[in-house]
Formats: sequence, structure tokens, C-alpha cells
Amino acid sequence: MTLETYLLYLGVLAAFFATPPDTSQLLIMSNAMRHGLKRSLATVAGDLSANTLQMSAAAFGLTAIIAASADALWIVKWLGVAYLVWIGLTLMLSKPETGPANAAPAARLGILYRQGFLTSSANPYAVVFFGALFPQFIDPTLAVLPQLVILGLTYLVVDGAMLVLWGWLAQRTLGRIRLLQGVWLNRLSGALMIAAAALLGSRDLAAEAGK
Repeated sequence: MTLETYLLYLGVLAAFFATPPDTSQLLIMSNAMRHGLKRSLATVAGDLSANTLQMSAAAFGLTAIIAASADALWIVKWLGVAYLVWIGLTLMLSKPETGPANAAPAARLGILYRQGFLTSSANPYAVVFFGALFPQFIDPTLAVLPQLVILGLTYLVVDGAMLVLWGWLAQRTLGRIRLLQGVWLNRLSGALMIAAAALLGSRDLAAEAGK
């Protein structure tokens, strides 16, 4: 892989992430507002762990198998939608916390990690995406595995940085507005989760309509 090819890859990633917040980014925003950015790094870790598995699946040639398993994709996708809706409704219906600044109780890191992992895993098309993206930047005359490692690690770094940025912005702005304390913070966080579910479901419906 030449330097020019790598810079082109960075440009493609920049264009890919220069979009409104997606499902995982809405999740980190919600958790950062409720639990703080530091604890929400567990959510980032969960998301990147799922991405690592998805990239590994693409690298080992599973893209064609998953793309052919329409029923499995449909089930996984809608289980993910249901999971996000459940989180959102739980937040919206929860009672406001009491205590200094109505701070939300610290969630266990394992729960935050699981939310990030399951939310990212609920997008099985990511395997197809990685399987289509990486070959565009691989030089077949060179060793393939090191190139895949470079492309994958670069994606994880950029994705992780974007997740942290969205979480920081949410914590520094929306999370500090007095109106969004207590029950209103819960409702906003829940609304973000339901919006993430709607985004995930709409992509699935669009894919089905295009068949």
C-alpha cells in the first residue's frame, strides 16, 4: 500500500464520518450526558470490539455468506432495534434521580460496554461494508494481512475518535443545560435511543424496499 493510497483511504473515512450522528454515536451521546464521558468510554470500547469482530469476519471471507443469509440479517437487525427501543423507553419512563445536580447513578461499566457492543453488532451489514471497502485499498502484489491490519486499525482509531468527540460535545453542551436535568435529561436520553432505533430500522426497510 502506497502513501497515496493510504491518504485516499483517510479521505474516504473522513467523508464517511462527516454525517449526522449514527446509531452508535447517538448511544454515546446519551450515555455521556447521563454518566459522563469517562465512564462512557466503556460504550466506545464495546462498539469498537464489535467492529473488530465484523472486520475480522470480512477479512476471513464471510461477507458472501452473511450477504446470502437474508433471514439471519433480518432477525439480528430487528433484535437490535428492539433493544434500543427498550433502552429508550426505560429511560423515558424512569423517575428523576435525586441528589447533587440530579446526577444519574453510575452505571456498571459492563452494562455500558454491552450497550455499545450490542448496538454496533445489530448492524450486520457492517461486515458487508468492510468486505467492500478494504479491497479497494489493498495492493494484491504485497502481503494482504498487514494491509488489512493497517486499514482496520485506522478505521478503529477514527471511529473511536468520532465517538469520543460526539460524547464530549453532548456532555459539554446538552448535559449542562439546566432544563435538561432530572426527568428531562432522562427523556432526552431516551429519545436519542429511540431515534437510534428508528435510524437502524429505516435502513433495514430501505434495504428491503430496494430488493
